[in-house]
Amino acid sequence: MGRGSRLWGLLALLCGAVAAAASPVPPAVAPLLCNVSLDSPAEERWLPVLRHFDPAFLRAAVARVIDERVPKWAHKVIRTIAAELELFMPQPFAGEILGLCKALGISLGDGLLLNFAYESTAFCTSIVAQDDKGNIYHGRNLDYDFVDILSKITIDVRFIKSGQVAYQGTTFLGYVGLWTGQSPHKFTISGDERAGGRWWENAIAAFLNRNYPVSWLVRDTLSRAEDFQSAVLRLAGIPIIAEVYYIVGGVSPKEGMVITRNRRGPADLWPLDPLSGAWFRVETNYDHWTTPPPFDDRRTPAIKALNATGQQNINFDTLFKVLSVKPVLNNNTVYTTVMSAALPQKYQTWIRNVK
Repeated sequence: MGRGSRLWGLLALLCGAVAAAASPVPPAVAPLLCNVSLDSPAEERWLPVLRHFDPAFLRAAVARVIDERVPKWAHKVIRTIAAELELFMPQPFAGEILGLCKALGISLGDGLLLNFAYESTAFCTSIVAQDDKGNIYHGRNLDYDFVDILSKITIDVRFIKSGQVAYQGTTFLGYVGLWTGQSPHKFTISGDERAGGRWWENAIAAFLNRNYPVSWLVRDTLSRAEDFQSAVLRLAGIPIIAEVYYIVGGVSPKEGMVITRNRRGPADLWPLDPLSGAWFRVETNYDHWTTPPPFDDRRTPAIKALNATGQQNINFDTLFKVLSVKPVLNNNTVYTTVMSAALPQKYQTWIRNVK
C-alpha cells in the first residue's frame, strides 16, 4: 500500500466552489462498487478497498489538497493534541481512520483533518420528490473543486453486516463519513453544506466538545435509525461541528424533509406537502426562505425542470435529467446519485465529469 495514498482520497474532499455551467453534458460512468464488512475490526475493514487504487496518485492528491485547503494553524493545533485525538473520536470512525492511517503511513492528525475537509466547503444540490402514486424519489449532485482527483476516487460502498447490506452510500476513498446514503426499505439521506463563519475555528472547538462531524452523523443514522421519523429526529437533534442541510426521503407518502441545521439543533424543518401541491423540495446551499445569489442560482433551474417534468412523470430517469440541467450540473459536479429507499436495488451513482 502506498504511504499517504488511500485515505487521502478524502483529501480531495476539502473542496470548494461551484463552477459555471458545463457544456456539453459530459459522459457519465458508474463508480467502483465495494463491500465493507462491519463484522471486521474497524482498523481492517477498509484495507481490501485500498488495493484497487494507485498509491502514487493518492499521495500527490494528499499533498495538493492539504497545501491548498487546510489552514496552517489547524495543522498545528491538531498535531499538538494528536496523541489524545482518539479520546474525542467515536467508534467506528476512530478505528477506521486509525487503520487507514497505519496502512498509508499517515499521521492520525492528518487523517482527522482530511475527514474534516468536506465539511468546510462544498456546493451541492439535493431533491426529494413524491410522484402521483405516493412513491418517494431522492437525488443529489455533489460538487467540489479538485474534480480531476475526486472523479477517480469516488466509490459506491455497501456496508455488510451478517451477510446482509446494512446500508450503502457514495463517498471518496479515505473518507469514512457519508454525504449520500440509503438504509434499505427505511430512508435515504443526502447532506449539503450550509455556510457559516469561522468554520475551522468553530468546527475544531465543537469536535473537541465531542460534537459529531456532519457526515459521521449521516452514517451513524443510517446504521441506527429504524425508520424515516427516527432518522429525522437524529439528524435534527444531535450536536454537530458545522451547519448543514440534511435532506431525507422515506418509503411512504409525504416522507420527505429538508432539515436546516445549526450546530446545536434544527433551524428549520421543511417537509413535503403534496396535498398542497408541494410534491418536491429542492435544497442547494442556501436557506430555502432566502433568495440564492445570482452567481450561484441552481435552485431556480431545478424547480423549473421539475415543474416541466410534472409529478406524474417523476421517476429515476427523469430525476437524473433534472440533475443534468445546467447549472444544476456544472463543471464541479463530481457525481449524481438517484435513490429510493423502497427500491434499494435501484440505488445508482454516476461520475459526471469524466475526462
